Amino acid sequence: MLAAQASIVITVFGYGLDATLDDVLYVVRRPLCFLRSFVAMFLVMPLLAIALDLAFDLRREIEVALVALSLSPVPPLLMKKEGKAGGRQSYGLGLLVTMGVLSVLVTPLGVMLMAQAFGRQFEMPLGAIALVILKAVLLPLAAGMGVQALLPRVAARIARPAAIIGTVLLAVVALLIVFASRHAILALFGNGTIVALVGFIVAGLAAGHWLGGPDAKDRVVLALSTASRHPGIALALATINFPNEPGVTAAILLYLLVNVVVSMVYVTWQRKRIGSPAPA
Repeated sequence: MLAAQASIVITVFGYGLDATLDDVLYVVRRPLCFLRSFVAMFLVMPLLAIALDLAFDLRREIEVALVALSLSPVPPLLMKKEGKAGGRQSYGLGLLVTMGVLSVLVTPLGVMLMAQAFGRQFEMPLGAIALVILKAVLLPLAAGMGVQALLPRVAARIARPAAIIGTVLLAVVALLIVFASRHAILALFGNGTIVALVGFIVAGLAAGHWLGGPDAKDRVVLALSTASRHPGIALALATINFPNEPGVTAAILLYLLVNVVVSMVYVTWQRKRIGSPAPA
């Protein structure tokens, strides 16, 4: 887990080496874009989680995972995938920062509303979310932007190595985590689990694509951001409320695996439509 956190910090630091203040404030300065993004991420997805729970006799772990994921912000590593699909980098970074900061207030409020919908007691301390956002997004991004402002030549020189190190480290850690959890993941199959997860991700992609506006480069960013959520915050939310549900971690890992496959199809489709070059 320390290695996974380190890979995220290194990657976000790398974003900062190329980022500008205009990138960070991209969503805030565009009210309509902000509204569409908020609706897709924090209104459509929680309602979808409730609908899937009502439609399927889901395992307890999957139900908890969907609720937790629907209330979580954008994962820091998503920008690479958005770039591969031809998405606008400024929009992706703006969503990462804006929705991350906003989630400190929105997620606990959403947890209260979901508690009413499910008739259960949920909670999520503000401090838990704020700490994750601070350590995984704001501090490393600010550090990278600081290096760029003070030492632009150094920033240009280390940007690519930082991206490579973060990517390789995360890939190795992810494979190890999935391998160690393989039995718990396989135990979740059945009872419509895969169908529900695919439906959750496809509906998120569709909602974000539809609400992303007229520009294809914005649609792809919001689509991927709506369907892909921060696993760390989702896991923290699930662990705080359901400490006796060990299968939730495996459920979130299964969601990530299914998301990789489904979003890969979407990214390939968008790359052909937008005309972005395939990654090296």
